[in-house]
Amino acid sequence: MTLTLLKRHNPLASPSEQLKVLAQSGPCLSFETQLNQAGLYPLRATGITVFQINVGKLCNQTCRHCHVDAGPDRPETMSLETAEQCVRALAKTDIPTVDITGGAPELNSHFRWLIEQVRGLGRHVIDRCNLSVLLLPSQTDLVGFLADHRVEIIASLPSYRVGQTDAQRGEGVFEKSMEALRLLNRFGYGRPDGGLTLNLVYNPVGAFLPPKQDAIEAQFKKELRTRHGIEFNRLYTITNMPISRFLEFLLESGNYEQYMTRLANAFNPAAAAGVMCRYTLSVGWDGRLYDCDFNQMLELPVDHGTPSHIRNFDPAQLHHRRIVTRNHCYGCTAGSGSSCGGSVA
Repeated sequence: MTLTLLKRHNPLASPSEQLKVLAQSGPCLSFETQLNQAGLYPLRATGITVFQINVGKLCNQTCRHCHVDAGPDRPETMSLETAEQCVRALAKTDIPTVDITGGAPELNSHFRWLIEQVRGLGRHVIDRCNLSVLLLPSQTDLVGFLADHRVEIIASLPSYRVGQTDAQRGEGVFEKSMEALRLLNRFGYGRPDGGLTLNLVYNPVGAFLPPKQDAIEAQFKKELRTRHGIEFNRLYTITNMPISRFLEFLLESGNYEQYMTRLANAFNPAAAAGVMCRYTLSVGWDGRLYDCDFNQMLELPVDHGTPSHIRNFDPAQLHHRRIVTRNHCYGCTAGSGSSCGGSVA
């Protein structure tokens, strides 16, 4: 039944149909029931220390696990007007970190302008980069720009092995990623004496939880240094969220029920208490506000009386808002937890 629900549209189901799948099957207990038993319901924000801006779904890659459903043919992209609204909203606050994501955020025509404005406000900027975008002919000076503005780079790399990376991200992506990482190293990123932060993100290739973050970080550092001469600062582990393309994979491979049960059985109250939605506000490409990037992809905006668009941004109402949750939230609370900054517990 769930497979039929998801396949009404091609290539992927609408967010509302994904939510039906998540609600009708999987673990016996709803996520809200788990929160309640842990004394955490309703989940509320504890403030905003990360202002995450998704500038669109345009990307030069089409990755199998992508929760954004990004790709070269996606037209959704943030306008200059919405980017200006983000900057004006940020200026009203002392939020220290701006996390720019996509798609490939670098392909948005206002990406560099946005960085210049945010850095002008004295805020730290993170660029969530797929690495291969740095090698595009249109981006030959991008690494220098990022270095000049001291932008932190968080780059996705599913594996230090070519086969696993290419299987998830496309043929030839591994070698492009290695070339891009060496380029970043030459500009001082990830090097002990470089002063510029380069962190990597690892997510499992299949339907299982990521290993312990410290252990796999040591493995990645050894393999990349020995085989490719590449240095980086930290490795973050992220659990694959059961939405969008990964949800489609789970259903097609017959792993959906097992995966959701695995996530629910691994529910960790300590991880739930530290989930990123409690300190992050996510802005969609069209200016709508969300508790996290995953809720954004399921079209679950902030609720319970708080402003839902960046044009109406009100820090006082948003800082301690009630978080919108559904069963996909099990992905952030299983085991050591998962967030845009890696494990949380």
